[in-house]
Amino acid sequence: MSTAVVYIHADESCLGNQFQKRANPGGAGGLVEVWKDGAWERRDYWISEPDTTNNRMALGSAIEGLRVLRRPCIVHFVSDSQYLVKGISEWMPNWKRAGWKRKSGKIENLQLWKRLDTLLQRHDMRPLWVKGHAGHPENEYANELATTAAKDRSNSGGLIDSGFQEWLDALREKGKYLDYMEFQAPKDRFGGKKKK
Repeated sequence: MSTAVVYIHADESCLGNQFQKRANPGGAGGLVEVWKDGAWERRDYWISEPDTTNNRMALGSAIEGLRVLRRPCIVHFVSDSQYLVKGISEWMPNWKRAGWKRKSGKIENLQLWKRLDTLLQRHDMRPLWVKGHAGHPENEYANELATTAAKDRSNSGGLIDSGFQEWLDALREKGKYLDYMEFQAPKDRFGGKKKK
């Protein structure tokens, strides 16, 4: 059996970061895509925490995204969090070699990084950074999932049917994303290149 190739577009949100002495609710969400029989199959997930940070929720977006996959996969993980993408591709391998330590002090969110590392042992993760709020439809949709989860303090309870197409159609009625080709095969949408 061949290894499944999955695309996860994830984002995070933390509300009230400007306030120092009150809880900052946060959310993380993701759009999971699999190209199957000439079409995309899509599912959504989201989580929330009552008091958190953007970095914790970025890690949560990856942890939950990998946790819901039922078997080992090649995962093209797309995020606008440089903290997360650099952490996975650059920092974490160095921390592990050094016994989960770094010269410049303690590792922020160490337990979450270790949990993510455990999940990464099952999958071939290929993180890719995209600029946030720059018109990338899947990233914008994941942002909406994360922001809504933070506001509602809700969790999807795993993968659910995606609302991406309905979201996209509603925005197209307002004149947005008219040139976006949501039915393109991965090699056309992602250029057939391996993501680092």
